[in-house]
Amino acid sequence: MDVNGIRLHYEDAGTGPALLLLHGWGTSGRVWTSCLPDLVRDHRVVTLDWRGCGRSDHPAEGNTIDGVTADLATVIETLGIKPTVVGSSIGGVFATELALARPDLVERVVAVDSPGYWPATGMLDKVQDLRKRLVDDRVGTLEDWVPNWFAPGAPRGLVDWTIRQLLDSGPYIDELFTECTTYDPRPRLKDLQTPITYLHGELDAEIPLEVPRSCAAETPGARVHVFAGCGHIPHQENPRAFTAALREIA
Repeated sequence: MDVNGIRLHYEDAGTGPALLLLHGWGTSGRVWTSCLPDLVRDHRVVTLDWRGCGRSDHPAEGNTIDGVTADLATVIETLGIKPTVVGSSIGGVFATELALARPDLVERVVAVDSPGYWPATGMLDKVQDLRKRLVDDRVGTLEDWVPNWFAPGAPRGLVDWTIRQLLDSGPYIDELFTECTTYDPRPRLKDLQTPITYLHGELDAEIPLEVPRSCAAETPGARVHVFAGCGHIPHQENPRAFTAALREIA
């Protein structure tokens, strides 16, 4: 699909209420693979590789929260859907910002282990250090960092597959780290007109549970659902539990 001067890869399968699935930083729509067979039975499921990632174009420009959010609005309008937008990690930021800016386009938001904010979590120094290390040694940095995305005991193959996806994405998305160090939606969440649910792995070592809980406290009607034994990517670690929770919401 041609969107705002670039080519975005997406897959569209199934019929029924629409879901738009947004992966996290540097991965791709492939992260939802284990969830798709169940969901497409009775939903229209759109998986997107957002700009800079996966099979989409890797432009040097537009790698910002506003840039990706604008892409999403165009994708939704082009497809003629009003989906539940499910965003993993920074994908949850994009989903939230889209709902704040264009509530007419979003049925509801599901934020999955999403970094609603970073400055108050003790992670700011870590994020700034990552930004530098990715320049100095991208492969080594990812090999050191990505295992922490998963709960202890996760298959090594899943970690390696995730690293391969990250290496396939463009380096320009690193810009998002710099922007996210000052991102904090909490003052605006009271204005969110779209229902939102926060799904979060109990053992997430990247984004602590205090983040979705504090965001939910600022958002009228928001809920938090915790996946026991999961880390930062519960839809890959326990896809059955994840799809069951998503079905209850959507």
